[in-house]
Amino acid sequence: MSAAAVASNVGKHAANKLTISNCIPSFRAMRKSLDPNVKIGYVPTMGALHDGHLSLVERARSDNDVVIASIFVNPTQFGVGEDLDKYPRQFEKDTTMLSELGVDHVFAPNVESMYSKNHAMYVDPTGFDDIPEGKSRPGHFRGVATIVTKLFNIVQPSNAYFGQKDAAQCVLIRRIVEDLNMMDLNIVICDTVREKDGLAMSSRNTYLEPHERKVAPIVYQSLCAARDVYHQKQQQMKDNNNVSSTNNNNIISSQELADTVKSVLQSEPLVSEIQYVSVDNLQTMRPIQEVTSEDGAVISLACKVGKVRLIDNIILEASMK
Repeated sequence: MSAAAVASNVGKHAANKLTISNCIPSFRAMRKSLDPNVKIGYVPTMGALHDGHLSLVERARSDNDVVIASIFVNPTQFGVGEDLDKYPRQFEKDTTMLSELGVDHVFAPNVESMYSKNHAMYVDPTGFDDIPEGKSRPGHFRGVATIVTKLFNIVQPSNAYFGQKDAAQCVLIRRIVEDLNMMDLNIVICDTVREKDGLAMSSRNTYLEPHERKVAPIVYQSLCAARDVYHQKQQQMKDNNNVSSTNNNNIISSQELADTVKSVLQSEPLVSEIQYVSVDNLQTMRPIQEVTSEDGAVISLACKVGKVRLIDNIILEASMK
């Protein structure tokens, strides 16, 4: 959603008066005051909102009777040497934008509210430290799983909204809901929102220097190049009659797709590090050796442009079964 689209919504929900809770008891008092039959949409954020976040809010507003957003920079998902202390914070600006888009309530707790002095319980998702993003950020997914579970428990939404840009996080959230039997909660994954040049919107994009920002679209371009190879290989197999046109189980090497991504990234001198390129199962984020058109896949990556770590992914759509 563009800034113009955001502006067009100013006043659309003018009757909504945004309220803010800074602690769990005050939020729960507000939550209990709501009609039990209302549909509640929830958008969890760490603040520093951009159009990607706002598109989730727009979707929540269109789907639900009440919309709640949270702003909380969660310390347990940051590792040693990461950017917890410098993560951008702009609370007043964020709440103004949320109010303009018709959010009814913002939950903005402090760290002490979410992690008390004697806090000892964590949600540790088995296996997520073994996927590429988990290996790059040990303990990150434990922090995400813990805070999301806590927030779901506090907010008790009907629908919760997340962006596809964090592909592994999306899989994790779905696992939390299914494995912990949160049967009344629907998870809505929305498409990644991008700048006009293709760069996935992220609060961390503000860390990029102007010359780095100019070349940063290479990240998405590398993924698009791999997707093009995927589609070309599918077509070649059909044209060469290696499989019949009615057989959707065409097999393509994951290594070839990953090498395509790396080759494009390596063509840009300002890409200082490629942390991983992974071709994964859409449901589990486990690496796969081959991609079939019957199942599709997701290609995800993490790299640094200058000193700024960027992540992105692209879906290789499965054919109709």
